[in-house]
Amino acid sequence: MTVSTAPRAAGHGRLLTGVAWALLLLGLWLWGKDIAAGPGGLSAPTTGDVAAVGRPLGVPLPPARPPLAPAEPERLEIPSLGITAPVVPRGLDGAGAIDPPPYGTADTVGWYRDGTKPGSDGAALLVGHVDTETEPAVFYGLSSARPGERVEVTRADGSVAEFTIDDVQVFARHEFDPRKAYGQRREGRAELRLITCGGTFDQEAGAYTANVVVSAYLTGAGDAPRRG
Repeated sequence: MTVSTAPRAAGHGRLLTGVAWALLLLGLWLWGKDIAAGPGGLSAPTTGDVAAVGRPLGVPLPPARPPLAPAEPERLEIPSLGITAPVVPRGLDGAGAIDPPPYGTADTVGWYRDGTKPGSDGAALLVGHVDTETEPAVFYGLSSARPGERVEVTRADGSVAEFTIDDVQVFARHEFDPRKAYGQRREGRAELRLITCGGTFDQEAGAYTANVVVSAYLTGAGDAPRRG
């Protein structure tokens, strides 16, 4: 399916994206509570309530690397998609949902700071907007990611955690399962979830019909290049 690109009234894009985030992030919050005591069409694989790209034949995936010591993320890069974005920590808002990055920073990725740090044991959650009122945002092309592609997270300790994508799924909003979407797939492994809105735009509900979830696992580590 493809997200509708029909003209919208001024201000409508902000409303629809906000509604979609509210649904997604409420799911993250509920999942977290349960475990511990998100120009052109957006192309997304959609077949039934949950659709997965899976691993194409002939695409070998490397072995997992042992988790790294915890360190906060600073920058995200997905070379195959041309994504390079700063990462900022985000907490919960007054309603108990995770705050997405502000609309004025559509090129920024948010990290759920009360969860796992990217590269350490567990599943770290990174969220980004798919669009703004007038243009695509940082995760607009996320649904085109494919297994075997690389994701790099530069961390505050000067290291770069290198992840390999192993799964791309589109979860329908009305049957969303946060545990399945965000839970750690294999015990003792460092994993990553990249999350945005997807599916089609539901005019009546004022929200997207699904969420794109890209899963990756740690396969390497290195030092961040010096800048400046």
